[in-house]
Amino acid sequence: MIDKQNLKDFIEKRLEGTEYFPVDVTVSGDNVVRVEIDSTGSVDIDYCVELSKAIEEAFPRDEEDYELEVGSAGLTSPFKVPAQYRKNLGNKVEVVTRDGRKLHGVLTDAGDDAFTVETTVKVRKEGVKKPVEETRPETFAYGDVKSVRYELEF
Repeated sequence: MIDKQNLKDFIEKRLEGTEYFPVDVTVSGDNVVRVEIDSTGSVDIDYCVELSKAIEEAFPRDEEDYELEVGSAGLTSPFKVPAQYRKNLGNKVEVVTRDGRKLHGVLTDAGDDAFTVETTVKVRKEGVKKPVEETRPETFAYGDVKSVRYELEF
């Protein structure tokens, strides 16, 4: 079976200094290798082909037989790495918390350990009949949410 850590290290080194970054690398029991990358811009299919060829050169198939898929993180796929959060600063996102809450807001900060989303909530103010909308920041550790994904607007 292909060594996943060696493969991850190779991909990280290969993408270093480019606009691309690794999102996920999986190696199944039957040696199906899936490499998911993203970019600060957009992911070019030609770059995926180039990376695929580089992997095949570094990990020859005559030494280890495997199936290889290299592709981009989908637009509607959940974020997996902090770089995806940073890429989407200022964009609307959907956050699903571990306790099942679903929040919609704007991603305003993404650090090494946590991210912040500004949500709009209705609040009853004293002396006012109708609730008013307020924007409130909520900060989450990356591990404290089930999923965060880009919110498509039509």
